[in-house]
Amino acid sequence: MGSKLKSLGLVCFGVVAGIAVSIQYSALAQKVNMIGLPLEKISEFSEVFGMIKSDYVEPVDDEKLLSEAINGMVSSLDPHSAYLDKKAFKELREGTEGKFVGLGIEVGMEDGYVKVISPIEDSPASRAGIQPSDLITRIDGVPVKGLGIDEAVKKMRGEPNTKITLTILRKTEDKPVVITLTRELIKQYSVKAKLVEPGYAWLRISQFQEPTVDDMVKKVVALYAQDPHLKGLVLDLRNDPGGVLPGAIGVSAAFLPKDVAVVSTNGQVEDSKRTYFAKKEFYASRGGADPLAKLPAAIKQIPMVVLINTGSASASEIVAGALQDYRRATIMGTQSYGKGSVQTVHQISEETAIKLTTARYYTPMGRAIQAKGIQPDLRVEETANGDGYNALRSREADLQKHLRNDRESEAEASTVDELEEEKRLVELAKNSPPLEFGSKDDFQLQQALNHLKGLPVKVVAAKDATMLPASESSQSKVNSPSSKPNNLKHSQNGKKQ
Repeated sequence: MGSKLKSLGLVCFGVVAGIAVSIQYSALAQKVNMIGLPLEKISEFSEVFGMIKSDYVEPVDDEKLLSEAINGMVSSLDPHSAYLDKKAFKELREGTEGKFVGLGIEVGMEDGYVKVISPIEDSPASRAGIQPSDLITRIDGVPVKGLGIDEAVKKMRGEPNTKITLTILRKTEDKPVVITLTRELIKQYSVKAKLVEPGYAWLRISQFQEPTVDDMVKKVVALYAQDPHLKGLVLDLRNDPGGVLPGAIGVSAAFLPKDVAVVSTNGQVEDSKRTYFAKKEFYASRGGADPLAKLPAAIKQIPMVVLINTGSASASEIVAGALQDYRRATIMGTQSYGKGSVQTVHQISEETAIKLTTARYYTPMGRAIQAKGIQPDLRVEETANGDGYNALRSREADLQKHLRNDRESEAEASTVDELEEEKRLVELAKNSPPLEFGSKDDFQLQQALNHLKGLPVKVVAAKDATMLPASESSQSKVNSPSSKPNNLKHSQNGKKQ
């Protein structure tokens, strides 16, 4: 009798389990149909997963397989979408706080190698002489080709005081360069400032982080304490790869009229259709005081030049675009990188997330930054003889699978791979050692100061450099169509990104 009851119990359990599985499958099928994914594809995925588990030459960890599947799905979209595993997610959070353990380089991928976009100032990489456009081909002797960008970055990160050896291809060198560095805690002080001469100040933002707005306010207050009668300010955003959006809004708001639109975004979901204004709630920490309230009132009227180059991307392009649209500053330098897309971090588990491109950025006038960048009002190259290392850099439009510009024609992709042009640029770069921004040898800074003083500026017209008279390089030459933005059809509300 007991065994019959036991058998009946097992049968009943089997029936209940079968019903539960049917209900779950039905719910899954309904959900799948809602998002438009064919059930056949899920079946194919399951079959491939099972085949790898049963037939691959050696056992494969389930978690690794699924993580790589998610990574492949996300990274196939565009160069900036990525799956963030436990380590990558932790590093992302550390980066926005302005500290992490590593070498101190901003990197991308090119031809399967890790390409240096920019070394971070005062880091092991910058002290070792690593340069923009260097290609890292080996990490501790292991070839980089075949690794994804996230995997390569993981290998370069590590514990403090541990050594790492990089093999580098540099266009100006005939042989690979081997450099050994020591990892350290990188504390990124993203704001520098000084009086370059009486009455004229230099304010550099190397990256937009959570502390950037507060740090900028401290530096500006200190500048005015040194010289209460400043006549001109150079805001240096060269090689600034971007960062957090509130930092860009706060820096823009420091110089723009109160409450004006700074940037708008537009994407597929309603939450991505927003306009961000020069208001405290868009740049100050929640519940905190307005950091910009400490700034001297004169900062709103001081004549300004903003320096940009090919290494200026994302948040730095937002600032340059806003100041250009309102004719608040003259933008000087070379065309910026063109990274005008919004990445939203969606947490998947307690320790993992995906970084997904969810919208495009637009300036107050509605110009799309993506794959086009910001064109300077006055094109001034890195040196008096040409653009130096900056000319060897690639831009967003050069990246495979880059998000297209939806409002304007994109800038043409770089042609530095053409043989004759390549030779010319390499020779130019050999004769142009890496520049220390803010130094007495900083040609672009000197031209910015000339512009603020009403003196001639050496600009580039087509392929020839010419001296632009002060009367023609004045603020009236800014190419913004109006000092007032068009009405933007985006919601003001929404969470910060």
